[in-house]
Amino acid sequence: MICNICPRSCSAKREEKAGVCGVGEKFRVARAAPHFWEEPCLSGTRGSGTVFFSGCNLGCVYCQNQQISHGAFGKDVSSDGLKRIFDRLLESGVHNLNLVTPTHFVPMLAKTLAEYKSPVPIVYNSSGYEKAETLKMLEGLVDIYLPDIKYFDSAPALKYSGAADYFEYASKAVLEMHRQVGETVLDADGIARRGLIIRHMVLPGNISQAIKVFEWVRENLPAETYISVMRQYTPFGKAKEMPPIDRKLSSREYSLVKQKILAMGFENCNFQSGEAATESFIPNFDLEGVDL
Repeated sequence: MICNICPRSCSAKREEKAGVCGVGEKFRVARAAPHFWEEPCLSGTRGSGTVFFSGCNLGCVYCQNQQISHGAFGKDVSSDGLKRIFDRLLESGVHNLNLVTPTHFVPMLAKTLAEYKSPVPIVYNSSGYEKAETLKMLEGLVDIYLPDIKYFDSAPALKYSGAADYFEYASKAVLEMHRQVGETVLDADGIARRGLIIRHMVLPGNISQAIKVFEWVRENLPAETYISVMRQYTPFGKAKEMPPIDRKLSSREYSLVKQKILAMGFENCNFQSGEAATESFIPNFDLEGVDL
Protein backbone atom coordinates (compact mmCIF):
# COMPACT_ATOMS: atom_id res chain seq x y z
CA MET A 1 0.00 0.00 0.00
CA ILE A 2 1.02 3.63 -0.49
CA CYS A 3 0.93 4.91 3.07
CA ASN A 4 -0.24 8.43 3.85
CA ILE A 5 -2.35 7.64 6.90
CA CYS A 6 -0.45 9.93 9.30
CA PRO A 7 0.67 13.57 9.01
CA ARG A 8 4.12 12.53 7.76
CA SER A 9 2.48 11.43 4.46
CA CYS A 10 5.65 9.57 3.51
CA SER A 11 4.01 7.63 0.63
CA ALA A 12 5.97 4.51 1.56
CA LYS A 13 5.10 1.20 -0.07
CA ARG A 14 5.14 -0.58 3.24
CA GLU A 15 4.86 -4.05 1.77
CA GLU A 16 8.32 -3.37 0.28
CA LYS A 17 9.97 -0.93 2.67
CA ALA A 18 9.26 0.52 6.10
CA GLY A 19 7.70 3.95 6.28
CA VAL A 20 8.82 6.88 8.43
CA CYS A 21 7.22 4.96 11.30
CA GLY A 22 9.90 2.27 10.95
CA VAL A 23 7.64 -0.69 10.21
CA GLY A 24 6.16 -2.49 7.24
CA GLU A 25 2.65 -3.61 6.41
CA LYS A 26 2.19 -6.14 9.24
CA PHE A 27 1.29 -5.48 12.85
CA ARG A 28 4.41 -5.50 14.99
CA VAL A 29 4.04 -5.87 18.75
CA ALA A 30 6.72 -5.63 21.47
CA ARG A 31 4.74 -6.41 24.62
CA ALA A 32 1.23 -7.37 25.68
CA ALA A 33 0.55 -7.52 29.41
CA PRO A 34 -1.53 -6.02 32.23
CA HIS A 35 -0.18 -2.57 33.09
CA PHE A 36 -0.79 -0.93 36.46
CA TRP A 37 0.72 2.54 35.93
CA GLU A 38 -1.83 4.12 33.65
CA GLU A 39 -4.38 6.60 35.00
CA PRO A 40 -6.32 5.06 37.93
CA CYS A 41 -9.57 4.95 35.95
CA LEU A 42 -7.82 2.75 33.37
CA SER A 43 -5.57 0.54 35.50
CA GLY A 44 -8.06 -0.05 38.31
CA THR A 45 -7.26 -3.13 40.38
CA ARG A 46 -6.74 -5.63 37.55
CA GLY A 47 -4.63 -3.56 35.21
CA SER A 48 -5.00 -2.12 31.74
CA GLY A 49 -4.42 -4.66 28.96
CA THR A 50 -1.64 -2.86 27.14
CA VAL A 51 -0.53 -3.89 23.66
CA PHE A 52 2.64 -1.97 22.78
CA PHE A 53 2.95 -1.62 19.01
CA SER A 54 6.42 -1.17 17.53
CA GLY A 55 7.40 1.85 15.45
CA CYS A 56 6.17 5.42 15.73
CA ASN A 57 5.23 8.18 13.31
CA LEU A 58 6.43 10.97 15.63
CA GLY A 59 9.85 9.95 16.99
CA CYS A 60 10.46 12.28 19.94
CA VAL A 61 14.11 12.63 20.97
CA TYR A 62 13.20 11.94 24.60
CA CYS A 63 10.99 8.90 24.06
CA GLN A 64 11.11 6.51 27.01
CA ASN A 65 10.26 3.57 24.77
CA GLN A 66 13.04 4.12 22.23
CA GLN A 67 13.77 0.40 21.89
CA ILE A 68 10.41 -0.07 20.20
CA SER A 69 9.56 3.41 18.90
CA HIS A 70 12.88 4.25 17.24
CA GLY A 71 14.33 0.74 16.97
CA ALA A 72 11.05 -0.94 16.01
CA PHE A 73 11.90 -3.96 18.16
CA GLY A 74 9.03 -6.43 18.20
CA LYS A 75 7.43 -9.38 16.46
CA ASP A 76 5.28 -9.26 13.35
CA VAL A 77 1.82 -10.69 13.96
CA SER A 78 -1.20 -11.28 11.77
CA SER A 79 -4.71 -10.03 12.47
CA ASP A 80 -5.57 -13.45 13.90
CA GLY A 81 -2.41 -13.30 16.00
CA LEU A 82 -3.47 -9.94 17.41
CA LYS A 83 -6.87 -11.39 18.28
CA ARG A 84 -5.14 -14.19 20.19
CA ILE A 85 -3.13 -11.59 22.08
CA PHE A 86 -6.38 -9.85 22.98
CA ASP A 87 -7.86 -13.14 24.16
CA ARG A 88 -4.90 -13.84 26.43
CA LEU A 89 -5.15 -10.39 27.99
CA LEU A 90 -8.87 -10.83 28.62
CA GLU A 91 -8.18 -14.16 30.31
CA SER A 92 -5.99 -12.30 32.80
CA GLY A 93 -8.96 -10.13 33.80
CA VAL A 94 -7.84 -6.70 32.56
CA HIS A 95 -10.31 -3.81 32.57
CA ASN A 96 -9.68 -2.83 28.94
CA LEU A 97 -7.56 -3.43 25.86
CA ASN A 98 -5.11 -0.53 25.63
CA LEU A 99 -3.54 -0.09 22.17
CA VAL A 100 -0.31 1.88 22.61
CA THR A 101 1.08 3.81 19.62
CA PRO A 102 -1.27 2.29 17.02
CA THR A 103 -1.47 5.23 14.59
CA HIS A 104 0.52 3.64 11.76
CA PHE A 105 -1.69 0.53 11.79
CA VAL A 106 -5.13 2.17 11.73
CA PRO A 107 -6.55 0.70 8.48
CA MET A 108 -5.66 -2.87 9.54
CA LEU A 109 -6.65 -2.20 13.11
CA ALA A 110 -10.10 -0.94 12.14
CA LYS A 111 -10.75 -4.19 10.27
CA THR A 112 -9.48 -6.33 13.15
CA LEU A 113 -11.52 -4.49 15.78
CA ALA A 114 -14.68 -4.72 13.67
CA GLU A 115 -14.21 -8.49 13.54
CA TYR A 116 -13.17 -8.92 17.18
CA LYS A 117 -15.98 -7.05 18.97
CA SER A 118 -14.23 -6.72 22.32
CA PRO A 119 -16.30 -7.28 25.50
CA VAL A 120 -14.22 -4.65 27.33
CA PRO A 121 -13.47 -1.05 26.31
CA ILE A 122 -10.90 -0.46 23.57
CA VAL A 123 -8.42 2.30 24.47
CA TYR A 124 -6.60 4.13 21.66
CA ASN A 125 -3.40 5.46 23.27
CA SER A 126 -1.44 7.74 20.95
CA SER A 127 0.94 10.66 20.54
CA GLY A 128 -1.87 12.81 19.16
CA TYR A 129 -0.03 13.28 15.86
CA GLU A 130 -2.91 12.01 13.75
CA LYS A 131 -4.96 12.86 10.70
CA ALA A 132 -8.58 13.42 11.70
CA GLU A 133 -9.73 11.70 8.50
CA THR A 134 -7.76 8.58 9.45
CA LEU A 135 -9.40 8.52 12.88
CA LYS A 136 -12.81 8.41 11.20
CA MET A 137 -12.00 4.81 10.25
CA LEU A 138 -12.22 3.96 13.96
CA GLU A 139 -15.63 5.47 14.65
CA GLY A 140 -17.71 3.01 16.64
CA LEU A 141 -14.68 0.76 17.25
CA VAL A 142 -12.83 2.73 19.95
CA ASP A 143 -14.42 3.41 23.33
CA ILE A 144 -11.75 5.52 25.01
CA TYR A 145 -9.29 7.88 23.34
CA LEU A 146 -6.11 8.57 25.32
CA PRO A 147 -4.11 11.09 23.26
CA ASP A 148 -1.17 13.25 24.18
CA ILE A 149 -1.14 16.90 23.31
CA LYS A 150 2.61 17.35 23.56
CA TYR A 151 3.12 20.89 22.30
CA PHE A 152 1.24 24.05 21.49
CA ASP A 153 4.02 25.96 19.71
CA SER A 154 5.81 24.86 16.56
CA ALA A 155 9.36 25.57 17.79
CA PRO A 156 9.55 22.89 20.53
CA ALA A 157 7.53 20.50 18.35
CA LEU A 158 10.14 20.85 15.61
CA LYS A 159 13.11 20.72 17.99
CA TYR A 160 12.04 17.65 19.96
CA SER A 161 9.84 15.74 17.51
CA GLY A 162 10.69 17.05 14.04
CA ALA A 163 7.06 18.07 13.56
CA ALA A 164 6.48 21.81 13.40
CA ASP A 165 2.88 21.10 12.39
CA TYR A 166 2.23 18.96 15.49
CA PHE A 167 -0.45 21.11 17.14
CA GLU A 168 -2.21 21.79 13.85
CA TYR A 169 -2.88 18.07 13.53
CA ALA A 170 -3.19 17.14 17.21
CA SER A 171 -5.82 19.78 17.95
CA LYS A 172 -8.02 18.62 15.06
CA ALA A 173 -7.46 15.00 16.01
CA VAL A 174 -8.55 15.56 19.62
CA LEU A 175 -11.71 17.33 18.50
CA GLU A 176 -12.50 14.37 16.22
CA MET A 177 -11.88 11.96 19.10
CA HIS A 178 -14.27 13.93 21.31
CA ARG A 179 -16.88 13.96 18.56
CA GLN A 180 -16.75 10.18 18.41
CA VAL A 181 -16.80 9.26 22.10
CA GLY A 182 -17.98 12.32 24.04
CA GLU A 183 -17.38 12.84 27.75
CA THR A 184 -15.71 10.26 29.96
CA VAL A 185 -18.09 7.83 31.65
CA LEU A 186 -17.01 5.76 34.67
CA ASP A 187 -18.68 2.65 36.04
CA ALA A 188 -19.65 2.09 39.70
CA ASP A 189 -16.05 1.07 40.48
CA GLY A 190 -14.54 4.21 38.97
CA ILE A 191 -13.29 2.46 35.83
CA ALA A 192 -13.60 4.32 32.52
CA ARG A 193 -16.04 2.79 30.05
CA ARG A 194 -16.05 5.49 27.39
CA GLY A 195 -14.71 8.94 26.65
CA LEU A 196 -11.64 11.11 26.16
CA ILE A 197 -8.65 11.54 28.48
CA ILE A 198 -6.05 14.09 27.37
CA ARG A 199 -2.46 13.66 28.50
CA HIS A 200 0.41 16.12 28.58
CA MET A 201 3.87 15.28 29.89
CA VAL A 202 5.44 18.43 31.29
CA LEU A 203 8.96 18.90 29.93
CA PRO A 204 11.64 20.72 31.95
CA GLY A 205 12.15 24.26 30.76
CA ASN A 206 8.95 24.05 28.71
CA ILE A 207 6.16 24.60 31.23
CA SER A 208 4.62 27.27 29.00
CA GLN A 209 3.62 24.47 26.62
CA ALA A 210 1.60 22.75 29.34
CA ILE A 211 -0.20 25.94 30.24
CA LYS A 212 -0.97 26.81 26.61
CA VAL A 213 -2.15 23.28 25.83
CA PHE A 214 -4.62 23.22 28.70
CA GLU A 215 -5.81 26.76 28.00
CA TRP A 216 -6.71 25.50 24.53
CA VAL A 217 -8.44 22.44 25.98
CA ARG A 218 -10.43 24.62 28.37
CA GLU A 219 -11.52 26.90 25.54
CA ASN A 220 -12.46 24.14 23.10
CA LEU A 221 -13.76 21.26 25.21
CA PRO A 222 -16.12 20.99 28.21
CA ALA A 223 -14.89 21.72 31.75
CA GLU A 224 -15.57 18.08 32.70
CA THR A 225 -13.00 16.82 30.17
CA TYR A 226 -10.60 14.41 31.86
CA ILE A 227 -6.96 15.51 31.79
CA SER A 228 -3.76 13.86 32.95
CA VAL A 229 -0.78 16.09 33.78
CA MET A 230 2.26 13.84 33.70
CA ARG A 231 5.40 14.32 35.78
CA GLN A 232 7.28 11.20 34.73
CA TYR A 233 9.79 12.80 32.34
CA THR A 234 13.23 11.19 32.52
CA PRO A 235 15.95 12.09 29.97
CA PHE A 236 16.65 9.39 27.38
CA GLY A 237 18.67 9.15 24.18
CA LYS A 238 19.59 12.45 22.53
CA ALA A 239 17.65 14.34 25.20
CA LYS A 240 20.51 13.75 27.64
CA GLU A 241 22.56 16.20 25.57
CA MET A 242 19.82 18.78 24.88
CA PRO A 243 19.35 21.39 27.61
CA PRO A 244 16.90 22.08 29.20
CA ILE A 245 15.43 18.60 28.69
CA ASP A 246 18.67 16.95 29.83
CA ARG A 247 17.32 16.92 33.39
CA LYS A 248 14.21 15.87 35.27
CA LEU A 249 11.35 18.25 35.89
CA SER A 250 11.73 20.24 39.11
CA SER A 251 9.09 20.21 41.84
CA ARG A 252 8.72 23.96 41.42
CA GLU A 253 8.00 23.65 37.70
CA TYR A 254 5.36 20.97 38.21
CA SER A 255 3.75 22.83 41.11
CA LEU A 256 3.44 25.97 39.01
CA VAL A 257 1.80 24.05 36.17
CA LYS A 258 -0.56 22.36 38.63
CA GLN A 259 -1.62 25.68 40.14
CA LYS A 260 -2.27 27.22 36.73
CA ILE A 261 -4.33 24.25 35.55
CA LEU A 262 -6.44 24.06 38.69
CA ALA A 263 -7.15 27.77 38.32
CA MET A 264 -8.59 27.06 34.84
CA GLY A 265 -11.50 25.21 36.43
CA PHE A 266 -11.01 21.66 35.21
CA GLU A 267 -13.22 19.25 37.14
CA ASN A 268 -11.37 15.99 36.47
CA CYS A 269 -7.58 16.15 36.78
CA ASN A 270 -4.99 13.45 37.35
CA PHE A 271 -1.64 14.59 38.74
CA GLN A 272 1.47 12.49 39.36
CA SER A 273 3.86 12.45 42.30
CA GLY A 274 7.61 12.89 41.90
CA GLU A 275 8.04 9.12 42.21
CA ALA A 276 6.75 8.79 38.65
CA ALA A 277 10.02 10.13 37.23
CA THR A 278 11.91 6.85 37.50
CA GLU A 279 12.88 4.18 35.01
CA SER A 280 10.81 1.65 36.98
CA PHE A 281 7.72 3.05 35.24
CA ILE A 282 9.08 1.95 31.85
CA PRO A 283 7.96 -1.54 30.75
CA ASN A 284 10.47 -4.23 29.91
CA PHE A 285 10.11 -4.92 26.20
CA ASP A 286 10.85 -8.64 26.00
CA LEU A 287 7.95 -9.87 23.84
CA GLU A 288 5.93 -10.82 26.91
CA GLY A 289 2.47 -11.88 25.80
CA VAL A 290 3.44 -11.72 22.12
CA ASP A 291 5.29 -14.97 21.47
CA LEU A 292 2.17 -17.13 21.80
